[in-house]
Amino acid sequence: MTSYFPKTVGALLLALCFASCQRTWVASPTLAETDVPVAKTISPDPEVEATITPYREQVTAKMEEIIGNAPVELGKGEYQSPLGNFVVDLMLEEARKLYDGEIDMATTTNGGLRVPIPLGAVKVGTIFELMPFENELVVLTLTGATVQAFFDKAAEAKFAPIANATYSVQNGKALDIKIGGMPFDPSQTYTLVTSDYLAGGGDNLGMFKNALKTEKVGLMMRDAILQHIRQLTAQGKPLGADASNRVTILP
Repeated sequence: MTSYFPKTVGALLLALCFASCQRTWVASPTLAETDVPVAKTISPDPEVEATITPYREQVTAKMEEIIGNAPVELGKGEYQSPLGNFVVDLMLEEARKLYDGEIDMATTTNGGLRVPIPLGAVKVGTIFELMPFENELVVLTLTGATVQAFFDKAAEAKFAPIANATYSVQNGKALDIKIGGMPFDPSQTYTLVTSDYLAGGGDNLGMFKNALKTEKVGLMMRDAILQHIRQLTAQGKPLGADASNRVTILP
């Protein structure tokens, strides 16, 4: 899947390297001070600026591209939230289009979602701020014991929105788990789409390293978000999150 991030970023980095990194280094044994503060008082190198400016302008224009509209802000919250629900739902939907098999559910963590999606016009740059990491979607095949361990961690930490599943929380434990509307069966295996970072045990989700199988979807998480928003816009739909309750807190 081709990323929406412009190829000119690579060219920009190369230009920076050729303009600065490739200069011949000459020792200066008489230099009294080696720590030179970087401040606005230092004038830009005209040659370097002339090389960088066209690429900077292209990147800026791309980041300012409006791809959708949010009638309300989509923010984060414990257990479930507009932003969390929106992202995990689209992860499941976009991954199902590419994966040869069933995917039961999806999850990410609040730590991976850096900023809310603000009210109003949604720009490409906003999605890069939301998801600044080069994370790839993967499908994990999990035993019932691993699934239970994940839900217990989600119940305790309150940080993992979930798609196509519901559960209750009591005393930091997950109860009454339903996946796809059906009661959770600990003797069965389940599939879950998440990021490769979390699949590797990131954000203290070490149980995912016990997956029976890990399969790449062929889609970066950021690209899935961009792609989904573009599709909504093409259909004349605004950004919105499913507000149905997924987590019930018991006394």
